[in-house]
Amino acid sequence: MDWLEALILGIIQGLTEFLPVSSSGHLELGKHILGIEYTENLTFTVVVHGATVLSTIIIFWKTIVELFRELFKFKWNESTKYIVKIIISMLPVLVVGLFFKEQIESLFIGNILFVGCMLLITAVLLAFTYYAKEQQKEISFKDSFVIGIAQALAVMPGISRSGATIATGLYLGNKKEFITKFSFLMVLVPIIGANVKDLMDLDISTHPLSMKPLIIGFVAAFFTGLLACSWMLKIVKKGKLIYFAAYCLVVGAIAIIFSII
Repeated sequence: MDWLEALILGIIQGLTEFLPVSSSGHLELGKHILGIEYTENLTFTVVVHGATVLSTIIIFWKTIVELFRELFKFKWNESTKYIVKIIISMLPVLVVGLFFKEQIESLFIGNILFVGCMLLITAVLLAFTYYAKEQQKEISFKDSFVIGIAQALAVMPGISRSGATIATGLYLGNKKEFITKFSFLMVLVPIIGANVKDLMDLDISTHPLSMKPLIIGFVAAFFTGLLACSWMLKIVKKGKLIYFAAYCLVVGAIAIIFSII
């Protein structure tokens, strides 16, 4: 992997991690177009995911600090309830990670047809939010678990995690601002945990990669992640998800056509 490929993939990861178009799906498409083998960039994938986690923490640092401050007061209040809801939302993806890890990893082999089909599913999920009734409902404990199931299903490349969770929250009648913020916070611990495990399992000798593409990829993913996260918060508030549905429909259809021919 050279510096230009690292820059391109870093930008793709940073933008698509927060926009409802599936970062995993776009990385698979990007790797396929650039001709990059999976075994060549496992370290890179871990690094760019870490970069987008850091950008999320920076965007929501005040919220995160406040939640921890309230948590250690050991009182049952709105903040501790919110933390419990986030924990509940992580349970489904934890089950998937523990019991279906190998099956999920088998999907990340550059199967462009599969990615295209999953992007079409994302398009449908986003399109139907156009018909979701505007409500001011806060996220309940039950809602958090249902949203967590949506996040677990989004481990497949092409299913947008943010798109699936935000769309599910809107279908449940949650307020747009509430579900968008919740969607970004609920993924922090699972991604950090997965990255730490990947780093522990990683054998650098079998996945050699110079520091230059790692640094370039990290910086690109971090700064584009900051931009995309801030942008996404505004987009959902204005109810513009239908445009991303059209985008996923087009990209998914192109991926399917090219995989067939």
